[in-house]
Amino acid sequence: MSAAGLRALLSGVRYEVLPAKATEDKVLAHVPRDVVVTVTASPVKGLEPTLHLTTRLAAHGYRVVPHVPARLLRDDAHLKDVVDRLRAAGVDDVFVPAGDADPPAGEYEGALPVLRGLSELGGPFAHVGVTGYPESHPLIHDDVTVQAMWDKREHATYVVSNLCFDPRVLGEWIGRIRGRGIGLPVYVGVAGPVHRAKLLAMATKIGVGESTRFLTRHPSWFLRFAAPGGYTPERLLARAEGVLAAPSSGVAGLHLFTFNQVAETEAWRLAVLERLGG
Repeated sequence: MSAAGLRALLSGVRYEVLPAKATEDKVLAHVPRDVVVTVTASPVKGLEPTLHLTTRLAAHGYRVVPHVPARLLRDDAHLKDVVDRLRAAGVDDVFVPAGDADPPAGEYEGALPVLRGLSELGGPFAHVGVTGYPESHPLIHDDVTVQAMWDKREHATYVVSNLCFDPRVLGEWIGRIRGRGIGLPVYVGVAGPVHRAKLLAMATKIGVGESTRFLTRHPSWFLRFAAPGGYTPERLLARAEGVLAAPSSGVAGLHLFTFNQVAETEAWRLAVLERLGG
């Protein structure tokens, strides 16, 4: 894509991190304060590590977006407690997926009731993100995921797409949701410059249950990272230029999945910006 377009996307990225023991130190060491940091939540460890890391990073001056999966919330009282804690930390943006906890921790099976609950609490967050699936969800039909976005649109302010390695698939998906009348801005999910060996090590560290889920649901990811010539996000972005640059796509920015390879991701971003003269 054009140098100006790529520079704009890379200047306004969001970095997704996992709430591991060393994550705070990695972010502080390598991520500038003007980069938004999103913090995932673990179906095994629950919401507490996410809330703790979010509070810590917000206190350091970062704009932090915690994941608040519906299936990790016990009930309305738990939701209100989470809201109160995040507001006290200065958080004004949350990402609300359904989550993978099976069984759910409480009464919420999906994201929509939580989104409605937030609206009933007066809309405590200025920004609320929901999930999009350019490449089919392993358990949910595409028509259902698009319908879910339609149902959520009045409670959300943006969509974050899951990882997609195929510009054609990404373009078709964006065209489909726009044709359905979903006008929310989209942050396109892109894998950072991931080293396959480190990704496998990270998946193992997540925990046995989650690691198994991660590997079995996304075997194609590992094949992509191990392909001849390797994977580079810059190459993918160049191939997706038409989709990313088209005004009709409504792409607001990039959501970079760092897989906690924060130093490598930021070094790559800065190197590309330097080559572009930005």
